[in-house]
Amino acid sequence: MWFPFFKQKKATAMPLYFHNTLGGEKQEFTLPKPAHTVRMYNCGPTLYGRQHIGNLSMFVFADVLRRALEYNRFKVKQVINFTDFGHLSGDNEGDADIGEDRMTKGLKAEGLALTMENMRRLAEKYARLFLEDLKVLNVATEKISFPYASDYIPAQIALIRTLEEKGYAYRGEDGVYFDTSRFPRYGELGGVNLKGIQEGARVAARASKRHPTDFVLWKSDDKIGWESPWGTGFPGWHIECSAMARSLLGEKIDIHTGGIEHITIHHNNEIAQSECATGKRPFSRFWLHRAHIQIEGGKIAKSLGNVVYLSPDVTEKFHPLALRYLFLGAHYRTAMNFSWDSLEAAQTAFLKLRAFVDSSPEGGTPPKRYAKRIHERLNDDIDTPGAVALIWEMIRDDTLQPADIRAAILDTDRVLGLGLERDDERARKMYSVLFGQKIAMEELPDDVAKLVARRVAARKARNWEEADTLRQEVEILGYTLEDAVDGLRVYKRS
Repeated sequence: MWFPFFKQKKATAMPLYFHNTLGGEKQEFTLPKPAHTVRMYNCGPTLYGRQHIGNLSMFVFADVLRRALEYNRFKVKQVINFTDFGHLSGDNEGDADIGEDRMTKGLKAEGLALTMENMRRLAEKYARLFLEDLKVLNVATEKISFPYASDYIPAQIALIRTLEEKGYAYRGEDGVYFDTSRFPRYGELGGVNLKGIQEGARVAARASKRHPTDFVLWKSDDKIGWESPWGTGFPGWHIECSAMARSLLGEKIDIHTGGIEHITIHHNNEIAQSECATGKRPFSRFWLHRAHIQIEGGKIAKSLGNVVYLSPDVTEKFHPLALRYLFLGAHYRTAMNFSWDSLEAAQTAFLKLRAFVDSSPEGGTPPKRYAKRIHERLNDDIDTPGAVALIWEMIRDDTLQPADIRAAILDTDRVLGLGLERDDERARKMYSVLFGQKIAMEELPDDVAKLVARRVAARKARNWEEADTLRQEVEILGYTLEDAVDGLRVYKRS
């Protein structure tokens, strides 16, 4: 189906603001002169297992961010890396250089021998599942580059050698380390308390490190890995992002995203090694970080037994885009609590929105006053909850024509990405079950018609309590009422 306003109607130029973790404030996003394609790098998954819904929320956010940039007429080059070796399980526990390698852990879980071939095979298996999940969530994967870290080993070795030649790296007993004392701005991102790290450092755990915040660039391993000037081993986890961003996007990029857990260590390390290697700053002009998705107020973790996967946990009972709608209902910088009840509520709202679009006439024009307000919400640090709230306000506005509301919803969905512009047979079947088949007033049984008429009168008199009571009586008889801008709609449930 072709919607002409997509081609003819463009978003009105207005400022676009992001909360930049570098500086800790909201800043207007513009491109330096001469303007170029926005270069965006999103920290990707470590491919030792299937990604749970908390992991996937990060990439839905990255997709919405790219859509918002395109909505504001920017062209975007987007990279999401695949980590297929060397991500240690201690990274988020205060020391990024200890713990069990997650890819090794994944091989053990599947009974596979520790070989480089098996590591890549494992990564490719879970990369396929990850990409399938992204497509189900309507992430435009065809617009994204997905490089494997292991394909950029020469670039990582070259970057480490540059750092060593410039005096930013030193050799320890178990590898090569970055000397953070040579980078005075270390910890600037997020305002990291370096003194606190130093006071609580587990120095004995890493005798090779000169300073608590130093991090590994190359990990020695006499059994497996790649050959390098420092012997057999692996690049450290942090160096891969700097090397791939530099190779695919250039020495300076515009936007870098990740989870809030990346701020303290991983992203500060990226900044330090990138800017010291190139002599150029900033490595990234904007840093955006997504808050965690929680379950019952706590983090999602296999050890806690509360991991939820898109397939089959969600998709067997729910429309997958109900999960995307749920993500959109909370601002990306606000921790969101997942529950099955909240997902069910999100699905009901998504299906109502879907039903409105499907049942409304085509050919309308977005109402200017709403289009402007929605655009302002989207441009104010990707305020998707605000934009969604305005959609529902617009649907309830009885001064508007359904065709115009529909046009505005579809225009907004260019950013939200709920797939409302395309035919969705599963959604249609689901909302038919939920709401029933639409029925004309004259086809209603007499007892139902009388209740409906009384409810219309109660609403006209603003007697909301009586109207709610009558709605419930109608529902008991097997009918669903919807107060739409074009009048009352009645559905007969099967």
